[in-house]
Amino acid sequence: MRQLLFKLIGLAILLGSLLLGWIGMQYQAFMDQSLVNGEQADLLMVAPGSSLYAIARDLQGRGWIQDARYFVWMARLRGDAQRVRAGEYRVAPGTTPPQLLQQLVQGRVVQHSFTIIEGWSFKEMMQQLRAHEALLHTLEDPAQIMAELGYADLHPEGQFLPETYHFPRGFTDVQLLARAHQALQQVLQQAWETRQPDLPLTSPYETLILASIIERETGLVSERDAIAGVFIRRLQRDMRLQTDPTVIYGMGDGYEGRIRRRDLLTDTPYNTYTRHGLTPTPIAMPSAEAIHAALNPLAGDSLYFVARGDGSHHFSATYEQHREAVRRYQLNRREDYRSSPTPQAQSQP
Repeated sequence: MRQLLFKLIGLAILLGSLLLGWIGMQYQAFMDQSLVNGEQADLLMVAPGSSLYAIARDLQGRGWIQDARYFVWMARLRGDAQRVRAGEYRVAPGTTPPQLLQQLVQGRVVQHSFTIIEGWSFKEMMQQLRAHEALLHTLEDPAQIMAELGYADLHPEGQFLPETYHFPRGFTDVQLLARAHQALQQVLQQAWETRQPDLPLTSPYETLILASIIERETGLVSERDAIAGVFIRRLQRDMRLQTDPTVIYGMGDGYEGRIRRRDLLTDTPYNTYTRHGLTPTPIAMPSAEAIHAALNPLAGDSLYFVARGDGSHHFSATYEQHREAVRRYQLNRREDYRSSPTPQAQSQP
């Protein structure tokens, strides 16, 4: 009887050893396996509050692993069971379970991007922002964005720096715009502190207005400081700026792709043909380069410029020279022809 008991115990130990060995082999195979096959990465969403077992079940449901328990055991053995972070993850082909767990623990989530284009109006920016599928849209009324940012009395036009911003899925529209506004304020303040002396600009906000007009007036980076020089000299001499982009902005939805003579004569708060000085607000989102140009205009005597038709401008010091340039470059064009490049058409020289 005792011998039989010993044999049964020995057999149990042997079977247990074989079972543990088999489990060990299975576990090692699990650790070494590739979760995503093929050549394309796949996305894994970990919702906030997801349990480790729920994540493992998702992996099993995708066919990435055969047994969810192995993933749970691995995380617990490594002390990472409570350290997994929510978010959207890109899982590359060849990724093993330990590598995925490390990715989840480190929170290496997918970064999406949104680019504010130089010269966009606030309206154009918001149209694109609302169409971004990775952002969490919380703004019911875009006009209230400055109140959300703590500047209820500030007009939103021009308040967001053209740049590419990266963020994880679920980032809110307000968070993104807060980042872009802060970036704009930093650039504007730094530029203001290093401005040329004796400029006819009394505040950073006036700088922002002029920079927005410069941004919309020229599509060439190399011309920004020259355009700024013309506008600065006109302001110093109390001459009207007479720049078409301000007229277009004042027309709002009434603009249909061209300016007629009657539009130039129709007074609006933004019409710099009928009013002296700067516009009440910026007319677009100016780049850091346009802001720098507004505060560091090119010296010279030019007071006029006209589009050549190739994206560049001809500059003149006198009205007679300007009229000759108009005849030269716009001889066969309609009387109301204007050249004001769209933001998308802006390019390097």
